Amino acid sequence: MTNISKTNWDKLDALSESEIDVSDIPPLTEDFFNKSRWWKPVSSAPMGKLTVFDTNV
Repeated sequence: MTNISKTNWDKLDALSESEIDVSDIPPLTEDFFNKSRWWKPVSSAPMGKLTVFDTNV
C-alpha cells in the first residue's frame, strides 16, 4: 500500500464510546431495513480451514 494515512490512530484508539461524535449519522429507519438485502458471502477458501495472520509483522 503506497497511501500513508494521516489519521492519528493512537488518539482515535484512546477515545471512549461516549467521546465519539456520531451526531451527523442519521438514525436507521424501518424503511432502511425494509429495503435491505442479505447477501451470502462468497469465499474461495474451503470451509473448515482457518488462516491466522500474525498482526505483529
